[in-house]
Amino acid sequence: MTDVAEIKGHRRTYVGAMPGKLVQCLKKTGTENPLVLIDEVDKIGKGVHGDPSSALLELLDPEQNANFLDHYLDVPVDLSRVLFICTANVVEHIPEPLRDRMELIDMSGYVAEEKMAIAQQYLVPTARKNCGLSEQQLNLQPEALALLIKSYCRESGVRNLQKHIEKICRKVAYKLVQGEVEHVVVDEAALPALVGKPTFKHDRMYDLTPPGVIMGLAWTAMGGSTLYIETALRSTHQEEKPLGSLELTGHLGDVMKESARIALTVARNFLAQRHPDNNFLNTSHLHLHVPEGATPKDGPSAGCTITTALLSLALGRPARPQLAMTGEISLTGRILPVGGVKEKIIAVLKTKHRIRTGLDWLLLVKTGYNRFVVR
Repeated sequence: MTDVAEIKGHRRTYVGAMPGKLVQCLKKTGTENPLVLIDEVDKIGKGVHGDPSSALLELLDPEQNANFLDHYLDVPVDLSRVLFICTANVVEHIPEPLRDRMELIDMSGYVAEEKMAIAQQYLVPTARKNCGLSEQQLNLQPEALALLIKSYCRESGVRNLQKHIEKICRKVAYKLVQGEVEHVVVDEAALPALVGKPTFKHDRMYDLTPPGVIMGLAWTAMGGSTLYIETALRSTHQEEKPLGSLELTGHLGDVMKESARIALTVARNFLAQRHPDNNFLNTSHLHLHVPEGATPKDGPSAGCTITTALLSLALGRPARPQLAMTGEISLTGRILPVGGVKEKIIAVLKTKHRIRTGLDWLLLVKTGYNRFVVR
């Protein structure tokens, strides 16, 4: 939407003038209190025809929309009883004045079990019907759906999953029309021939993490994911007056870079108190890297993970191989709560971690998971 006239209508002097979408909505529904859904409000454009977001300010403000003026009618229209619902993918892209007039409700993405239920109850039957297939002609096994969700369609929604299922149905329908087969059973082994090689590999890079490597947790638009924090010596050359340094790589944002510098200070202070003879972090040239360098990474939630990785490297002791952690760290070493806990726990479960004391471990600050039951 780039034209203000879409909302406020055209003036009657123009040829082909029409009322705005809101007046048309009231006329179509025949009621003064309809439900109006504005989809993808974060993608509103700004062009030569005006700024639609400024028109939405008047539309969504309950103090002003009681006298909404449509250019075509040129009389005030009462929109105070209309219920507006707006959707957006990235809240930060919504203009700040417009965001202040909204009550924000965060909706997390689907987990694997929910995607499986949606696929079995709706996506697969619909794709079969559209391609003219019966259940006997196409048997899409649950194991194949699970692999499709895990290795091909890691997203918050199910749009990509729907495309893959429709692609499978089309290829099976083509084989049936050509007379190559009478029915097809799609299992895990048959997926690469139908949809190609898996897009996503296994999350675990290390079966046994060496000293200086710790698994962390991240939140992305596609849900939670695991990432490794790797630390190593950048230079083994000994200088007469050594002074330690830290190099950061992995497409890190400014907040994460600050978090790494804070983590180095905390780790140095911890070693000074517990191991006074250990000057490794003060005299060594260190390199900290977060794999998958093409993916931007930012946020403070890797603070405790970076601190642990530096201490593990300095002491030469590897962490538990079944350990994942998340939490922001302060300059005095306190762990602060972070967001996206539900998605991060799901990411741990995807990597076949069992969150249970004594076997596998997930470290969270207590105030970060007070709404979740961790078993």
